[in-house]
Amino acid sequence: MSDALAIAAVTGLLRDLLNGVMTRPDLKLSTIVGSTVDVSALPPDLIKSETNGTNRLNVFLYQVQPNQGWRNINHPSRDGRGDRISNPPLGLDLYYLLTAYAGADMHAEVLLGYAMQYLHESGVITRDMIRNQFNTWSGSVDPLLKALPGSKLADQIEQIKICPYALNTEEMSKLWTATQAHYRPTTAYHVSVVLIESQYPTRAALPVLTRGKPDFVTHRDAGVAVQPDMTPPLPTIESLAPPNQQIVIRVGETLTMNGFYLAGVPLNVQFIHTRKPDALILPVATATPTQWTVNIPTDPPGGPVSPDSPLNPDNWEIGIYSVAGVIGSGTTQMTTNELPLALAPRIVNINATKAAGIVAITVQCSPKVWRGQDVLLIVGDRAIVAEPITVAKTDTLTFKSSDLPSGAQRVRLRVEGIDSILIDRTKTPPIFDPTQQVTIP
Repeated sequence: MSDALAIAAVTGLLRDLLNGVMTRPDLKLSTIVGSTVDVSALPPDLIKSETNGTNRLNVFLYQVQPNQGWRNINHPSRDGRGDRISNPPLGLDLYYLLTAYAGADMHAEVLLGYAMQYLHESGVITRDMIRNQFNTWSGSVDPLLKALPGSKLADQIEQIKICPYALNTEEMSKLWTATQAHYRPTTAYHVSVVLIESQYPTRAALPVLTRGKPDFVTHRDAGVAVQPDMTPPLPTIESLAPPNQQIVIRVGETLTMNGFYLAGVPLNVQFIHTRKPDALILPVATATPTQWTVNIPTDPPGGPVSPDSPLNPDNWEIGIYSVAGVIGSGTTQMTTNELPLALAPRIVNINATKAAGIVAITVQCSPKVWRGQDVLLIVGDRAIVAEPITVAKTDTLTFKSSDLPSGAQRVRLRVEGIDSILIDRTKTPPIFDPTQQVTIP
């Protein structure tokens, strides 16, 4: 595949190939038009076109578009873990204006005629033509021309094809108006396809040795397993169910996980926060092939633990977690799919005092709030931003406001957009939790 220099290489090839036509001895163009013919690749507004100006052909790249046939090749380029598995080629179609400039009658028409005849008869820039031109450029003192052979344009899968492209009067008028140049005899060409591909390292799977476990008698592979229903063939978590019909979980509660083929030893649950790469691993409390329960610890069981222990409650961070089941260990370990779960704050204690018209509300919560997290306390229908957190993490937050009505007010602690639970769904119909309120003096 080519690299990013391929577009410039195509323009340079068109320029130099046309220059070769204009200098062919058998055509005697210098005799016909009275001078040599220059071939350039400049924007039209940079070309000096006087009444007695130089005879010139100009190739101008005015548009680049994705090639429809190559647009979705090798996509997706990354797997579910974000690792690069392919380098999709960027397929491009190039659109050029071929313009003739001359200072005498019909000289421009002569130049355009010879150029169009050559492009019509060629139709393709062959690999040999590209390599020959690259060999010429390799000895150039121009650093740009010397770099273009590194584009590997001759080695790309597709050949470079050239065909006329029809532009109506309105399109042509808009192009020349946009370039702020005087119109000259012009025709358009479509050049396709240029393939630009990066050379980043990718992941490549190992070859498949067997399709399932081989039969010891026939030594044949078991083949592809056929699943006659919609049940997933691999260990799969279908749903996560916090207690009491809640939509979030809190520390100290039990999470129920429903799924298929969840049998095995040992059984663990993996929690990964969206902003932290390290996984917290918890053992399964109870298990059947279709349902697990896991306790979200407030305090680690079994006495003191180190700060790096996954059961340390200080390691919990309020937010969204990806939850997956882990079955077995070592080479037989299997990890299920992941489902999202929100860990909500719990208001352990709340107290309000008032001095000089300022109400200060102190909230003790679980788990601790980390510095940098967005924290609000919603009192009734008013949201108050927490005072700045100066330590790494804390379970005591302070909120101050001068605009709170006195009396009992229902409260919600909102951390990273996740609210503490205000509604008690164990009752029918649901009611507001009477413990989630504060009395404003």
